[in-house]
Amino acid sequence: MKQNRINVLLAVILILAAAMSRVILYPNNFSPIIGMALFGGAIIKDKRFAFVLPLLAMFVSDCMFEFSGIANGFWGWGQLVGYAILGVITVFGFRLKKVNALNVIAFSLISSVIFFVLSNLSFFLIDNKIYHTYSNDLAGLKNCYVQALPFFKWHVDLTFSVILFGTYYLATQFAFNNNKRVTA
Repeated sequence: MKQNRINVLLAVILILAAAMSRVILYPNNFSPIIGMALFGGAIIKDKRFAFVLPLLAMFVSDCMFEFSGIANGFWGWGQLVGYAILGVITVFGFRLKKVNALNVIAFSLISSVIFFVLSNLSFFLIDNKIYHTYSNDLAGLKNCYVQALPFFKWHVDLTFSVILFGTYYLATQFAFNNNKRVTA
């Protein structure tokens, strides 16, 4: 099934805007990356493009961090794992067939948990070898997750999921739909 070009353009603009919000709102930002990946997977029909767009948007915002000097845009192997996790969340978004408020909330919360579990596991397995933060046993893995819990709130991405899906819905239903007229 082909997708309307206006809808694709709207999705691209929303994903790029979310990625730019990482830079604009830094350091006091919620993480838009989960919402971008979930939204791309659920909304963009071309699965290759749905997969590439959030990763490209993330890369562009990482370049902006690096070149602006605001923060390190590129910081190590764990970052590559983060990109892979975004890919996993995009694939998870493919399964979001019926886009409604309850499903968006559920998928967003599950995506946040997936990101939390996999990103902290990757830190323990990869970056922990460099920083020697935790012992290399189950107690160290448990401690890694316990220490990460305060940061979990920044990865619960309901805000950006609601903004992305909500804006897309409102724009496609009212702004770009010639069949519906707004009356006063």
